[in-house]
Amino acid sequence: MRHLSDIVCNQHPLTLPPTSSVQDACRKMHERRVGAVLVTDGDGSLVGIFTGRDAVGRVLAAGKSAAKTRLAEVMTPNPTTMLPQKAPLDALRLMWDGGFRHVPLVDGGKLKGVVSRGDFKGSEQDRFDEERQLWEGMR
Repeated sequence: MRHLSDIVCNQHPLTLPPTSSVQDACRKMHERRVGAVLVTDGDGSLVGIFTGRDAVGRVLAAGKSAAKTRLAEVMTPNPTTMLPQKAPLDALRLMWDGGFRHVPLVDGGKLKGVVSRGDFKGSEQDRFDEERQLWEGMR
């Protein structure tokens, strides 16, 4: 059985401190072609997550300055995380139930990576779609 750790092996997720500007975060997200920044403290512990949705909803739509606004002001603090030993289907379920697209992977307080809906293709996504259709048909 495949684990989330198989998906994120050799991954170097984009991390920034909470004092970074939204502009810097967005620039780095664009350069790295990723949809999220994992916000970490000085010890490398996860304290929040900032996504493209946050940039639109909490910064641009709110009329805030991307250059002056710090991640700490607009990130989602203490995001839902998952162990890297979990199955990909578990992550898909969690994202669907929570209404989000990214799940940081943390083990023993250490950040191991991040998975997003786009990381799942093939059999995992097919199985999840079938499961979701069954649940929706039961309503």
